[in-house]
Amino acid sequence: MQAKSDTLDGLLRAVLTSLLDQEELIKAHRGDFKEIFGACLHLTNPLARLSRSESKGRIYSALGEFLWYLSGDIRLDFIDYYVPRRFQEESDDQVTVRSGYGDRLRNWRGLNQLDNVIKVLTESKTSRRAVIQLFDASDIAQRFASIPCTCALQFIVRGECLHMFVTMRSNDAFIGLPHDVFAFTMLQELVARSVGVKLGEYKHCAGSLHLYERDFDAARQYLAEGWQDPIAMPEMPAGEPWQGIEWLQSIEATARMNNEPMPDVNAVKIAPYWQDMARLLLSLRASKDRDVNRIAQLKEEMHSEAYRMFLMARFDQAELSQRQNEIKS
Repeated sequence: MQAKSDTLDGLLRAVLTSLLDQEELIKAHRGDFKEIFGACLHLTNPLARLSRSESKGRIYSALGEFLWYLSGDIRLDFIDYYVPRRFQEESDDQVTVRSGYGDRLRNWRGLNQLDNVIKVLTESKTSRRAVIQLFDASDIAQRFASIPCTCALQFIVRGECLHMFVTMRSNDAFIGLPHDVFAFTMLQELVARSVGVKLGEYKHCAGSLHLYERDFDAARQYLAEGWQDPIAMPEMPAGEPWQGIEWLQSIEATARMNNEPMPDVNAVKIAPYWQDMARLLLSLRASKDRDVNRIAQLKEEMHSEAYRMFLMARFDQAELSQRQNEIKS
């Protein structure tokens, strides 16, 4: 199967429709599934990396997973804050997650693979060596609860644009694919800014692109739902991005660990792009605290309209939770 679209929702619609049409149901210990073997997906606008649907618009978990990878961390408690319980069955020791990419990106056997590809492309923009390897031979030397689904990430500059080619051994089309596209295209844009080139196109190829039987009804609901206007995320600011990333990581840690007081984003002289990312993280914290006033304030402070639907949903959820709590009291 090959699919091409300028939005994530366009790709998801093509993929899920094709998977539901498959006749064979494959038996597996994690659940029965339908599969496309050798799928190749092409996202022409990586900024349109967010689903604009009610059911798949999951910016909080996707952003959390991206920052988990960038941190170099594979601790379960980090990602569990954003995706409660999802990764627990993938941990061998309930402390770390082997299938997490953080240590493999930032400190794999003493090598920072992300820094290395930036260095390679800075020194030679036409290089074909800018590859990050995530799957390792040791992953199948014994039985682990989970291993990386992604084999490799290749970054290649052509025509002053940074394109990305991702290869997956296995990819859950309903749960994993939207998160993977978000995290990897964010990484693509981060590398592009670091090298000083424009953002190109994104290609994503999976040996096994599959849909579990337990998600069939949810996939049909998504296809019947439709989505809102395909608003893309704003571009990452031009120039060196790491000051913004490091600041955002400090906000993330404060929000996740619920350290008081929460930072005043408006008081920091930093690009609106990074301020909005911080507001998303703080709105998640406020939602967990049922602080509807704080969410409303953060929504009004947002620079980009691209995130409004996500904060509205978080506001509604927190307000409902607050009302239910008042009724119980």
